Amino acid sequence: MKEDWIIADKDLSKISISSNPNNEPVSIHGSSDHLRCIGVGTDAAVFQSLENQNYAFKMYADDKIAKIQLEKKVYELLDDSPYFSTCFGFKDNYLVLNFEEGITLYDCLLQGIPIPKQIIKDVDHAREYARQKGLNPRDIHLKNVFLQNGRAKIIDVSEYVQPGNDLRWEHLKQAYDHYYHLIEGKPIPLRLMETIRKRYNQSNHYSTLAEEFIGHKFLTTFWK
Repeated sequence: MKEDWIIADKDLSKISISSNPNNEPVSIHGSSDHLRCIGVGTDAAVFQSLENQNYAFKMYADDKIAKIQLEKKVYELLDDSPYFSTCFGFKDNYLVLNFEEGITLYDCLLQGIPIPKQIIKDVDHAREYARQKGLNPRDIHLKNVFLQNGRAKIIDVSEYVQPGNDLRWEHLKQAYDHYYHLIEGKPIPLRLMETIRKRYNQSNHYSTLAEEFIGHKFLTTFWK
C-alpha cells in the first residue's frame, strides 16, 4: 500500500523551484489550489497539502536536487529525536517531512514573542546529539529553529554532512546572552531585519554593521 502522502504528488508536480544568487530565497513557479507554501529558503520551498495536513513537502530548486539524498541520509542517522523533524520519504525533487506546529525564532523577533532560555539549551543538546551520530550540526539560524510549546524544534538539517563550523549558532547564542534582554518582547521591524540579513551575508557573517542601526552588535546575527 502506498504511503498516504503520495496524494499530494500530483499537485506538487505543478510547481517548480529556482534558486537565486547572493543567498537570496528561491523563486516559486506554478501553483496549486490544494497546496499552501509555509516556508521559503535559499535552496528550497516548503508546502503543506490542504488535503493531508500532517506532512510538509520540502521541494528543492532544480540545481539543488542533489541535496535530497544527503538530507534524507541525515534524517536516517538522527532517527527518532525530539529535537528534529521526521522524514517519511522522498521523490525526485522533494522530501516528505512531518509538519511541525510552532513559530520560527525569526518570526518571534518580528512579533515580539519572547524566546525562552530553554530554546538555547535545547539547540545545544540537539547539536551534541547530532555529533554523537557522526554529523556536523551547522547552519542553525533564526528561520530553522521553531518555538514549539516552549521547546526547540530544528527543521533544516541539510548541511549536517558538510565540514567546518559556520559559527551561526555561536553568534546567535552570544547575542542572546549579551543583548536579547534589551529587546525581549519588543517587535523588530521587518525592513531592519532584512537589511541586516543581506549585509550580514555580504560581509561573510563577521561584520559589526548592525551597530550602525541600533548600536548593538547582536543584530549582526539576525541571520542568514
